[in-house]
Amino acid sequence: MLRFMPVGDSMTIGSAGEHTWRYRMWRHLCATYGGPFTLVGPRETLHDKAADAPTSYAYAEPGFPRAHLAGWGEGWLHMAPLIGEAVRASQADVLLVSLGLIDLGFYTNAEQTAENVRAFTAEARAANPHVRMVWLPVIWNVRAADDAPFGAQVTTFNELLAKTAADLDDPTSSILLASVPETWDIHTDTYDGTHPNAVGEHKLAEAFAKAMHQAWGVGGEYEVTA
Repeated sequence: MLRFMPVGDSMTIGSAGEHTWRYRMWRHLCATYGGPFTLVGPRETLHDKAADAPTSYAYAEPGFPRAHLAGWGEGWLHMAPLIGEAVRASQADVLLVSLGLIDLGFYTNAEQTAENVRAFTAEARAANPHVRMVWLPVIWNVRAADDAPFGAQVTTFNELLAKTAADLDDPTSSILLASVPETWDIHTDTYDGTHPNAVGEHKLAEAFAKAMHQAWGVGGEYEVTA
């Protein structure tokens, strides 16, 4: 059994009524991965915008393994202290990580955020020395497009993330750097300039799927399905 743990912020937890890219990834792996697998993590809910809390189970399609470690407004800073226990309890094999926008927007600069990436990695490996990870760089949102200093921090962090991945990659605990979708458009792939709509969900899932297929031979080519 291969256990995948989605780790992320609001783009990963999703909100009430959405499918989430986690669902799209599950559907992709059902179609292309030849062995048993599941999604794991200590949380299952979506974010309820009305309550401003992660209390909703109103998935557009609830019939999939909904476990994850994601939270609205959480970043590397918040997940680093949690990831060790989450990996240990779930026996996660692969972490699919999309974090950083919140850190840069509210808590830490690019260099500090990169240090928290290192702390996250150390905690995950302490729980499972063979854990593998796929990191998605921060995807530009409307703020990055309109706020030049913030956009510069996103660019700097993504450069540091690539260097960190190369530095920490290990044959016994591989780290992949996924690619930001080439065709990502905040106007057509999000519903508010940041959070993915259905098209964006597929593009996020495809970014992770493509990295795993090319580097590890996990799954296959991504095909958009309903």
